[in-house]
Amino acid sequence: MKRAHRPGAFALLASVLLSGCVWAPGQHLSRTEPGHGQIRTSGNDQLDLVAITPRLIAQEQAGRANASAIPQALLDYRPEPYRIGVGDVLYITVWEHPELTVPAGSQQQGALAGRLVQADGTLFYPYIGKIKVVGLTPTELRDQLARDLAKVIQEPQVDVSILNYGSQRVWVTGAAQQSSTIPITVAPLTLQDALSNAGLNPTQADLSGVRLTRDGVSYTLDMSRLGGQPIYLRSDDQIYVPFLDSKEVFVVGEVNQPGAQSFRTGSVSLSQALGRSRGLDQATSNGNAVYVIRGAQLGSLENHPSVVYQLEAKNPAAFAVASQFELLPGDVVFVGAAGITRWSRFVNQLLPFTGIIRNATSVSNDLSNN
Repeated sequence: MKRAHRPGAFALLASVLLSGCVWAPGQHLSRTEPGHGQIRTSGNDQLDLVAITPRLIAQEQAGRANASAIPQALLDYRPEPYRIGVGDVLYITVWEHPELTVPAGSQQQGALAGRLVQADGTLFYPYIGKIKVVGLTPTELRDQLARDLAKVIQEPQVDVSILNYGSQRVWVTGAAQQSSTIPITVAPLTLQDALSNAGLNPTQADLSGVRLTRDGVSYTLDMSRLGGQPIYLRSDDQIYVPFLDSKEVFVVGEVNQPGAQSFRTGSVSLSQALGRSRGLDQATSNGNAVYVIRGAQLGSLENHPSVVYQLEAKNPAAFAVASQFELLPGDVVFVGAAGITRWSRFVNQLLPFTGIIRNATSVSNDLSNN
């Protein structure tokens, strides 16, 4: 399973910058109404320009809450009692009859005394013969053995346990220290348990985008937002933990330390990104020209224009708003220079990053098709 991330801003910038169709010196931002407008390029393309306001924050937070909600199909599932399957190794004890419990004698180790459930779903037991055990719970098998042995043993006391679980498992792949299978046992297995047992690499694992695939349907879960709610797993579930290298934003323009920034949490706010860039350059930056460029999904730019968000940072209250505005992987934060609205300077500032954007666009293209 391959890593995937949002290609939006990468696709937008690569298609504009790398094709040579950069914004000309005379192009500028224009608004048709307060808080919303358009950026026009030399062609007929237009991008939505949206002001970052408390109302916008509330709308996006509501959307994220719905998106991060645990799917009802996962909440509704409750594991049934464990049923014996092919590949399980059973240990059957008949009290006061060691010749039935360990036929080879007490010198035989317990693991070797186990009885493997064969491919046809049966096992052999003395005085009874072949028994169909697949689909039975350990308790049901115990009762059946007691009834059958009662024909040759007076009031047999029988116990059934499972030495090795080999019939039911889940797979964990991705940013784990080692891709592995985890058996499902008589104790219900949760998603949290499986991730813990897989030994995740904390420097690479992105727990905000864990994908659980069941019956061909994939669910994306942010582990930090489960709130302790257990997600029970069932046999053949597949868990993929994405890598952190897909979680980058770019901060360019009039900041003290421009560059690409990676983040490990579920999100990073606009104010955090600006803070990591050592803040705005007070000598050259324009407080009203803080933009977040977010592209639409590749292949849907015609029907769904890309969006540019603007923060009017000259207002001190705007930084409180910026702390609540969450950036997405692939977003580009651009801080414009004071006294200008021309984009040529933006292009010149972004050119050192076009190599990164070109590579990321290529990778995200490949991943979005898989």
